Amino acid sequence: MSIPRNRSDPLSALEAADYAFTRSAWIATTPAVAFGLISDVSMIGTWSPSASDVAYEEGGGPWPGSWFRGRNRSGDREWASRSQVVESVPGSVFAFVVDDLVRWRWSLRAEGAGTVVEQSWQLLRLEPVLGNTLEDLETLRDHMAASAEQTLISLSRWVSEQRAAQRD
Repeated sequence: MSIPRNRSDPLSALEAADYAFTRSAWIATTPAVAFGLISDVSMIGTWSPSASDVAYEEGGGPWPGSWFRGRNRSGDREWASRSQVVESVPGSVFAFVVDDLVRWRWSLRAEGAGTVVEQSWQLLRLEPVLGNTLEDLETLRDHMAASAEQTLISLSRWVSEQRAAQRD
């Protein structure tokens, strides 16, 4: 990665591929159940601190080519987004691209009595709407990483609470 010396250098000196992360968590359910939860995009607001009102467009679903819309927020900023499912393998992977700018990918693998869920984020291209400097893009990436961590923790907790409620 070639990082400009001046943190206020313009986007032309930056590479989108340098802005990515992966976070993971163990969830007390099978990969098939985890996939069903994650690919039901209307559920994301249950766990995510930054996404809400997500729904597939008419005729859409958890398969490649389907579109969905949602609302996103960061601090006091809020905006609409449109995403397209680009990869969907039940029990294994669910990925989508948001506004042709960002790729989210959920990977699932069985481990013990549960599933390791990995959530990855990758900038696909740089646009001023995302920020104009290295510092802006690092702030965006760090915010999204914290959001992914909170989402995974909330998902794991929610699954455990649902299982406990079923036992009662």
